[in-house]
Amino acid sequence: MEGFDDAGVFFSDNFGSEEQQDDQHINRQQVKKRFKDFIRQFHEGNFSYRYRDQLKRHYNLGQYWLEIDAEDVASFDETLADNMYKSPAEHLPLFEEAAKEVADEITQPRPEGEEEVEDIQVMINSTSVPSNVRDLKSDQMAKLVKIPGIIIAASAIRAKAIKLSIQCRSCQNLINNIAVKSGLEGYALPRKCNTEQAGRPKCPIDPFFIIPDKCKCVDFQVLKLQEAPEAVPNGELPRHMQLYCDRYLCDKVVPGNRVTVMGVYSIKKSGKPSQKARDKVNVGIRSPYFRVLGVQVDTDGSGRSAVTTFNPSDEEEMRTLASSPNIYDTIAKSIAPSIYGSIDIKKAISCLLFGGSRKRLPDGLTRRGDVNLLMLGDPGTAKSQLLKFVERCSPIGVYTSGKGSSAAGLTASVTRDPATRNFVMEGGAMVLADGGVVCIDEFDKMREDDRVAIHEAMEQQTISIAKAGITTTLNSRCSVLAAANSVYGRWDDTKGEENIDFMPTILSRFDLIFIVKDEHDERRDMTLAKHVMNVHLNALQTTDEPAEGELSLNTLKKFIAYCRSRCGPRLAPEAAEKLKNRYVLMRNGAGEYERETGKKVSIPITVRQLEALIRVSESLAKMRLAPFATSVDVDEALRLFQVSTLDAATTGNLSGVEGFTTEEDQEMLSRIEKQLKRRFVIGSQVSEHAIIQDFTRQKYPERSVCKVLHFMLRRGEIQHRMQRKMLYRLK
Repeated sequence: MEGFDDAGVFFSDNFGSEEQQDDQHINRQQVKKRFKDFIRQFHEGNFSYRYRDQLKRHYNLGQYWLEIDAEDVASFDETLADNMYKSPAEHLPLFEEAAKEVADEITQPRPEGEEEVEDIQVMINSTSVPSNVRDLKSDQMAKLVKIPGIIIAASAIRAKAIKLSIQCRSCQNLINNIAVKSGLEGYALPRKCNTEQAGRPKCPIDPFFIIPDKCKCVDFQVLKLQEAPEAVPNGELPRHMQLYCDRYLCDKVVPGNRVTVMGVYSIKKSGKPSQKARDKVNVGIRSPYFRVLGVQVDTDGSGRSAVTTFNPSDEEEMRTLASSPNIYDTIAKSIAPSIYGSIDIKKAISCLLFGGSRKRLPDGLTRRGDVNLLMLGDPGTAKSQLLKFVERCSPIGVYTSGKGSSAAGLTASVTRDPATRNFVMEGGAMVLADGGVVCIDEFDKMREDDRVAIHEAMEQQTISIAKAGITTTLNSRCSVLAAANSVYGRWDDTKGEENIDFMPTILSRFDLIFIVKDEHDERRDMTLAKHVMNVHLNALQTTDEPAEGELSLNTLKKFIAYCRSRCGPRLAPEAAEKLKNRYVLMRNGAGEYERETGKKVSIPITVRQLEALIRVSESLAKMRLAPFATSVDVDEALRLFQVSTLDAATTGNLSGVEGFTTEEDQEMLSRIEKQLKRRFVIGSQVSEHAIIQDFTRQKYPERSVCKVLHFMLRRGEIQHRMQRKMLYRLK
């Protein structure tokens, strides 16, 4: 044991004897040669040398990276691909060295001053089935893995040294080109200087310092990945994974992007341990992170999910479906088929799922193409079930409840990273739903200031953040589907617009607003009860086979993704002219209603409502993959607008009454109502029979007069006192 505690430098030969090192060296040379052969020789059917040409093209453009498909390596040399999957940390540096040497060969002769070849970054992608974040266990440590998820936070780009130069403070001894491992692992400086000079005392402990000017650095960025919402089991929190990206992989994604990343499942030291922790035997515990080697962004804001590529048979099927004459009704029937009725709401939801066309104007401004929809009314009318179905069938869907959502949770939040103490930004529900639909249940239970926070996100489709020195704008190109109850819990016909407890600023941002009432009708109640019984009795025998005239969920989802990615219709000139004239009439009608009744319209008819009609018309054309929205599309858009927003705007007026949806009927009912209010003063009493006789002599249909009286009675504008001889008193 002599000399054991002498202050010398001790080392351990982890790699075995010199003969073993030679073997390792030979193997490294062989592996590098196979990688070079792969880049040089791999070709597809028509003898196009894919990677060699890609490398030359990128190098000449100043982009020093090469993107490789792992399946191509496996088809070229299966053993090489297997070794690359099992020990990527040893094989990827060799791959990059091989790419650099091949780049040297194929770019000769280079211009003067560019004799030195640039380092090449190798990125790896794969078409294999990804693993879930929850499935990453210790047996996959240090192996090549593919995982999907959503980016929820991204750090700023920082520099990391890959080659260090250090110098001793005492003897000025300089050590250059010390290699630093890739990833979040650092480099521990030597504790002692081993330079011995005659006549000089030994250098002290920890003498070295880093010379930044002589170090070689690369860019790196740290991302936070959250597992996809559909992969989270019920009742559990979503898991997160820290991602490390370097060089050309930086700035590839922003918070809200759905991605599939390929990389090495690695470990790092979990911060500086305390003295207590050092005393315990936990030196082997490390926290995991993911060193990214390839990123595939699954959406670019157009609603395309993982199904971004369609083979020819899929395209043929989608086009056949779009050309069928009753595709609009088929899609409406396929929306939540287990829910009885509400056909107009289902048609509106169909328009929301397909959306209109996003437009970029010559001055740089954009107009949204996404349709926003609000369902307002009685409890027990399947509003939440419709929201849940839309979350499932939308290519990208995020469901949230109003009471459990804050302004930061819906838009974006700025938090402090516990490791670096820097501020980082995390996207909320509307950022994560970029390119899809965000479903907000219990919209009326949200605090008013939280509702105000989504004003910009609903109309401009961006979220601006100016907090803690971070000033930026995030995309939230999503449709909003909201469900809410009225002020009194149930809709009260006698209260009119008092049922709606929303500011006009938020209401004007919804393209379609449906008042959902639980009407008491014996025949309808009987049909509904039979339907509910059938649903419950046949629940155990349900199959994936859709009923006749309906599409399966997968087909519907694929069709929506296909139409959104392939079609961007515009209004035809004659349809635009028709829409312009009807908009002017609607504005005048709303103004006339305000003048006559003295009530303000609860939902103002503005240019936003005109744009809403354009978007709905375009979405109807998109279902047929038609390039232009025609007059028929405009008529259907106007009908949907009539039975939804206009009916809600004049709550208590006769707009949108069932059975009187034509323009002539609406005008006739309005004339009868005006004459009634002019003819009888407040407090006067008159018999129902006399009123009907009087109006039928003026050639008004008896049914129309009875309908007006019925609705005025329901609104509380008249009161009836006796059963047989009905007396009315106007307010």
